[in-house]
Amino acid sequence: MHVVIAGNIGAGKTSLTEILQKHYNWEALFEDVVENPYLDDFYSEMERWSFNLQIYFLNSRFRQILEIQKNGKNVVQDRSIYEDAHIFAPNLHSMGLMTHRDFNNYLAVFELMESLVKGPDLMIYLRSSISNLVSQIHKRGRDYENTISIEYLSRLNERYEAWVHGYDKGKMIIIDVDNLDFVDNKNDLQTVLNIIDPEVKSLKL
Repeated sequence: MHVVIAGNIGAGKTSLTEILQKHYNWEALFEDVVENPYLDDFYSEMERWSFNLQIYFLNSRFRQILEIQKNGKNVVQDRSIYEDAHIFAPNLHSMGLMTHRDFNNYLAVFELMESLVKGPDLMIYLRSSISNLVSQIHKRGRDYENTISIEYLSRLNERYEAWVHGYDKGKMIIIDVDNLDFVDNKNDLQTVLNIIDPEVKSLKL
């Protein structure tokens, strides 16, 4: 079983990935933010490093999917390859932070990769307001995220909502996380698990 946690920066993807890993005894694959050689440079000079960063993420996510399909284990993945291609790269292109040439090159690589893999069994989208995203980003205190603007987050949120509306790769559930603290509040965590558990069980039938 392949389950993906999707959502904007600061929505709680990594936290929920860790929770589901323990709850279901699944393997977890995380977004590479620690070893990523481009993140610091990207947030300080987006136009220069946007293509490099997106290709790095695309390659990393593609390798994860190949691993998932090869080993046949139950896996929960932090962010999907579709978010890279349908949200982050187009947003950078529309903001003038990725050239038309680079964007077309990026899409060609993505389309080739997409033709070789299948979508996840379940996509879990964490929907969040901008104010909640900003609060969570400040709370976790990653230095390279200090320069993220509200405009940038807002543009991403708009693209997320459009992507969710047209998602056709499989089953998707949406969880509004604005009023849920599933990390520190056991009742909120149970609320989230009560939404996810029936969907996971249905996939096992």
